[in-house]
Amino acid sequence: MGSAGVRPDQYRRNMPELIEPTARLHSAWLEAHEEWGSGVHEDGFGLEPGDEVESASGFADWVARLVGQAQAERAGCTYRWIVEDHRVLGGIALRHERSAFGDIGYGVRPSARGRGLATWALGQMLKEARALGLDRVLLVCADDNLASAATIERNRGVLEGVRNTGLGPARYYWIELQPDQASAS
Repeated sequence: MGSAGVRPDQYRRNMPELIEPTARLHSAWLEAHEEWGSGVHEDGFGLEPGDEVESASGFADWVARLVGQAQAERAGCTYRWIVEDHRVLGGIALRHERSAFGDIGYGVRPSARGRGLATWALGQMLKEARALGLDRVLLVCADDNLASAATIERNRGVLEGVRNTGLGPARYYWIELQPDQASAS
C-alpha cells in the first residue's frame, strides 16, 4: 500500500492516456460521439461524412484508415485519442502537411471539458510534431472559442491575427518548437 492506504495501481486508473485509435474502443467511441450530438464537427477524430462507424466492421475500417494515415510521411496525419478508464474523452490530430485548418486540431467531449485535457493533449502532440521534424505548428480556432484560445496560449501559442474564413472569423496561432520542447510539456 502507498501513502494514506492507496494502492499504486489506483493512481494509473485515473490518469488520461493519449493512444493510437483502436477498434477495441468501438462502444466507448460511440458513446463520446453520441454526446457531441448529430451534425456537430468533432475536431481531432478525422471523421468524414462517408465514414460508417456504427457497425463493428465499418468502425474497424475507419480506424484502419486513421492508423494508416500516420504512416504517410507527407500529407499524412497522426491521430490520438484521449482515453481514461476505457472512456474516450476526446481526440487530437497532427497533420503532417500544412492545412487551412492548421497543423493540429483537437476536441474534448462536453462532459470532460474544463479539466485541462486539451492543454495536456496538445502539449503531448507538440512532442510528436517535434519528433516529425517540424520547427513550428499552426493552430486555428474560432474567434469566439475562448477555451481553445486559452489552450493554445498555455502551450506557447502566439496570436498572428484574426482572419475571416468561410466559417466565420478565426484566430491563427503559431507555436515554435524549440529543441527543448520535449521536456517542457
